[in-house]
Amino acid sequence: MKKTIRKAVIPAAGFGTRFLPQTKAMPKEMLPIVDKPVIQYVVEEAVESGIEDVIIVTGALKRAIEDHFDAPNADLIRNLEAGGKEKLLEQTRRISEIANFIYIRQKGPYGNGTPVLSAEPTIEDEPFAVLWGDEFIYSKPPRLKQMIEVYEKYGGIVISGVKIEHREDLKRYGIADLEPVEGKVSRIKSIVEKPEPEEAPSNIATHGAYILPPEIFRALRELKPGKGGEIWLVDAINRLKADGVPVYAVEIENGKYYDTGNKLEYMKTVVELALEHPDINGEFREFLKNLDL
Repeated sequence: MKKTIRKAVIPAAGFGTRFLPQTKAMPKEMLPIVDKPVIQYVVEEAVESGIEDVIIVTGALKRAIEDHFDAPNADLIRNLEAGGKEKLLEQTRRISEIANFIYIRQKGPYGNGTPVLSAEPTIEDEPFAVLWGDEFIYSKPPRLKQMIEVYEKYGGIVISGVKIEHREDLKRYGIADLEPVEGKVSRIKSIVEKPEPEEAPSNIATHGAYILPPEIFRALRELKPGKGGEIWLVDAINRLKADGVPVYAVEIENGKYYDTGNKLEYMKTVVELALEHPDINGEFREFLKNLDL
């Protein structure tokens, strides 16, 4: 019997070098998208998908993430109550109540497999989700919920599939060689990490969110550093695949991918979501229309 997916790991230990000097003292995951930090969108997706425990893997200078998901302090509560800002107070209190938050420090060599391995003590013997802390997909139903439905039907490993529109961007992602199963679900024959565009097997990036079995930890421990001297999660997934574990990609329906890990895509995200924000969308739209571009 397949176990329920109750836990999500969110790696958030990166230095955010593409946003320096802004990220010298502030985590890149805390960059604001109108009035919420990037990582809150990721956490809300997990919770809306049925996740109960959110494990955030942090590093140096990441304390602001813990503070954000902590209960509001007494001074802030008094200030909001005195100003009659009950809606803001409710929203602020809710942040700490939506999930059980667990924080663990990343240890080990560089690479995106390391934070996953660092979370092993909090997972125990059950499957879990992984979502990166500096990007998200906005979709209805949530991306992770769609993935969990695929896992409940097929088991194995499930990875979100993102269609890459511009060929030159393929070298930024792990690209899948796919075999169709049904609908938006495909079985992954192989994943090529950051291929040159002319060598990419498809335009589907297996990226952003994963459902993994606990056996992934053994595979990660046994890995030797790969491309760039890093520990890659995809290498551990390929090792389990070679052992017979099926790996599926699900192309997310009704989804929009927001890569907030670089300046240009971050600014695009801010503008798009500001145009949807009920408090400012009208005035902001008029502001954009009146710009002399």
